Amino acid sequence: MARWISLLFAASFSLGALALGYPAKAVKIIVPAQPGGGLDLIGRTVADQLGRAMEQTFIVENISGGGGTIASQTTARAAPDGYTLMVGYVGTHGTNPAVRKVPYDAVKDFTSIAMVGGTPNILVVQPSLPVTDLKFVIDYAKKNSATMTYASGGIGLLNHLAMEQFKGAAGFDAVVVHYRGIGPAIQDFLANQTMMMMPGLAAALPHIRAGKMRPIAITGLKRHALAPDVPTFEESGFKGFDGVQWYGIVGPAKLPAEITRRLNAEINKAIASPALQQRLSAEAIDPMPMTPEQFGKFIQADIARWSALARERKISLDD
Repeated sequence: MARWISLLFAASFSLGALALGYPAKAVKIIVPAQPGGGLDLIGRTVADQLGRAMEQTFIVENISGGGGTIASQTTARAAPDGYTLMVGYVGTHGTNPAVRKVPYDAVKDFTSIAMVGGTPNILVVQPSLPVTDLKFVIDYAKKNSATMTYASGGIGLLNHLAMEQFKGAAGFDAVVVHYRGIGPAIQDFLANQTMMMMPGLAAALPHIRAGKMRPIAITGLKRHALAPDVPTFEESGFKGFDGVQWYGIVGPAKLPAEITRRLNAEINKAIASPALQQRLSAEAIDPMPMTPEQFGKFIQADIARWSALARERKISLDD
């Protein structure tokens, strides 16, 4: 018994010493996507901020493929010492686990470290449609269900699930046209090939400002500063449309609490700075500071939300 107590003490002392001197070498932040875009921006921004604050090198490693599953597996299998982190987001830790069997447990295989921020989705329609608000959209869709189409960036992505949530809540039907990414979906929308879509705000803004997309409603709990004239779904009578494209930092399971708390404190301090907020605003990302515990509960709730919707709308990538 004394030997086991000694071993436990030694192990706890070793973790404490590790946390005390952390980081003693370069830290890797895995981004589950190719360079460029919102995920890469988050990874490089956080790496830059943590490097300055903690006086150590934070390196970004882009690992794309499998809708984020390869990066997620790599992170989950890494040593829980704080030297391998990852940008976990709504895809890897929200919608993917909801619509297909992934080779990792989005909750048990990770340590939730810090939420960074989120951007809403916005319902847009063709400017040529005779609709100006959500009621008109629903009435028009019900009268033209045979020809009503909407664009999706891919099965099970947030822009797909958010539109299915709207269809179910409003009680209308529309034909979904899936694309390999939100870029091609937007291109065909601009070419009048589809009638509606629900992209992220950052992707839609240039086209809204150019008059090529008519904004109708936005997800989230309040109107967005970059689209102040666009009402939320809740304002228009639809509750529960507070899902956002969120981004955070996670690590392997069993990360020492001292390291988790320190990283959380530094990230929260960074996203409170006006300079970083201005940088994130390029992607219409609003800061969403949370404790590690709050972030963990947020992930569980997000998976539960989209899993319930996927079951209700019979959406699965495993079929």
